Amino acid sequence: MLGSLLIANRGEIARRIIRTARRLGVRTVAVYSDADADAPFVREADAAVRIGPAPARKSYLLGDRILAAARKTGAEAIHPGYGFLSENAAFAQSVIDAGLIWVGPPPSAITAMGLKDEAKARMIAAGVPVTPGYLGADQSEGRLQAEADAIGYPVLIKAVAGGGGKGMRKVDRADDFAAALASCRREAQASFGDDRVLLETYVTRPRHIEVQVFGDRHGQVVHLFERDCSLQRRHQKVIEEAPAPGMTPEARAVLTDAAVRAAQAVAYEGAGTVEFIADASQGLRPDRMWFMEMNTRLQVEHPVTEMITGQDLVEWQLRVASGEPLPLTQDQIGIQGWAMEARLYAENPATGFLPSIGPLDHFVLPDTVRVDSGVEPGGEITAHYDPMIAKLISHGATRATAADRLVRACEAVQVWPVRTNAGFLARLVAEPDFMAGEVDTRFIETHQPRLVAVPPPSAATLQAIGQSLLPPSDGGPWTSLEGFRMNAPAGWRQSVVCGGTAFDVGLIPGGPDVSDRSRVGGRATHPVLMPRNGTWVAFEEGEALVFDAASAQYGQDDPVSDGVMLAPMPGRIVAVSVKDGDTVLRGQSVIVLEAMKMEHVLTAPFDALVTLNSVNQGDQVTEGQVLARLIPDDH
Repeated sequence: MLGSLLIANRGEIARRIIRTARRLGVRTVAVYSDADADAPFVREADAAVRIGPAPARKSYLLGDRILAAARKTGAEAIHPGYGFLSENAAFAQSVIDAGLIWVGPPPSAITAMGLKDEAKARMIAAGVPVTPGYLGADQSEGRLQAEADAIGYPVLIKAVAGGGGKGMRKVDRADDFAAALASCRREAQASFGDDRVLLETYVTRPRHIEVQVFGDRHGQVVHLFERDCSLQRRHQKVIEEAPAPGMTPEARAVLTDAAVRAAQAVAYEGAGTVEFIADASQGLRPDRMWFMEMNTRLQVEHPVTEMITGQDLVEWQLRVASGEPLPLTQDQIGIQGWAMEARLYAENPATGFLPSIGPLDHFVLPDTVRVDSGVEPGGEITAHYDPMIAKLISHGATRATAADRLVRACEAVQVWPVRTNAGFLARLVAEPDFMAGEVDTRFIETHQPRLVAVPPPSAATLQAIGQSLLPPSDGGPWTSLEGFRMNAPAGWRQSVVCGGTAFDVGLIPGGPDVSDRSRVGGRATHPVLMPRNGTWVAFEEGEALVFDAASAQYGQDDPVSDGVMLAPMPGRIVAVSVKDGDTVLRGQSVIVLEAMKMEHVLTAPFDALVTLNSVNQGDQVTEGQVLARLIPDDH
């Protein structure tokens, strides 16, 4: 076993690696940017080295600084985690050339699987089924348009060097292809420095199923079964589970055999994930599953595989990197129960899932499930990195048990003032169609209206608000300004507003204590109240409910309801779709904002005349900055 390890990553994956390394007696070295100087992973490592300012391109993406940190601290090996440089073959080779151990696959395997078009060609040669499409070198707009027309719509445009849902667009009509291609190329160039794309037929009812594989230096390759990652939003995974619901033994055998052959075709070592797209229109059939891509690293969702197999995949990585054979043979690996993972993001579903940044003044995560998190109370979510707060991972003997535990865990989340998707996650997992296993990659899209809708506050929360509004009194009726009765406590009523809706609350001195967790009307409630400048925040079912006793407009988040278009978050203007003085129709794109490596399209909420507020392509804007004014077109 290697003796020391530098972790070229941050946040929850850095903490995850440190946890296993400490158990194995491996010394750990963290690298950090200025934004992470006080982060938990920096404190938990045995040593830490600053590598630059907050932006990843000036710190975590600089391989020479990471290598310098390894030399400075005497680290024997480098673990890249996931993201950043984890699938950078040149960096992997530089680690090896420096005489260090690379905890990952050989650079040749990364290169072979890194470009989607070349990877598909290699898989075809290995006998692995692939999705029909266009993989050609001719990247002219005319050729791509012609190929898309030949494939038939809908068609999927994917960045050749893509991943994580970036540089990917579905096109439903030929007339929309050119605009989608341009947007896809911009995002691919910004994220990967490569704007080349490929085209695939768009499967009508797709499921995203992936297989965890592991190889060692001795030629052995095994799988650790499959994960279903079909619940996605904008091609970003939201809920993952293992095993896949509805998977038959016959389909599993075909799928896992294809995954092992894919890994063997590139002489794979270490942890990898072979991803497949399955046509679920007729169930999971062995002949309707196709290779999509291979991720040559550990995946964010690896904990669900750990939970059903009882294995520590980071330990497997370190043992394989040390030259040891795989810890188990294929016939020694089995499935134990069911596991699910929910990605808790700092984002606001009510505003189209825009990321939410700021301090974590109030931060409570559940203790009933496994929680992998990179932040702590008092920390901060910044605009520099992925907005994931934590992963909540449940396990149970059955799928229903695992789902119920995950719902309750999501409901128990309390975070403020940063907004989260916890309530959305709880409703998503509790959705009857999900519980029935009727999932595909468009599940969230088709169910979104009721998943995003926040239920009204419970009676217990309204009562708690009422108690907090009760004016101080010595208990005597002669000093109170309120009416009283001889045979009952004094009481009065007042309206409060939550999410733009008014609620009457009854105020009863000495009313029942509602501070303890309870179930009211089948709903989980925990009305922790925090007064904030005339408002109150209460938590229930994973939602942070904001109450205001004064303004009925509080809680309305539409940034253009009054005709003023505001930047919903800090970012860069990548496209201005109209000219000053143009007339736009409802739903038409006005400005495209890039933030956290994703494009956000700001559209007109009504037919209007546009006045741009001196914004141009390339401008950096701040949250709340006025971008344009829209004058309703009443003619």
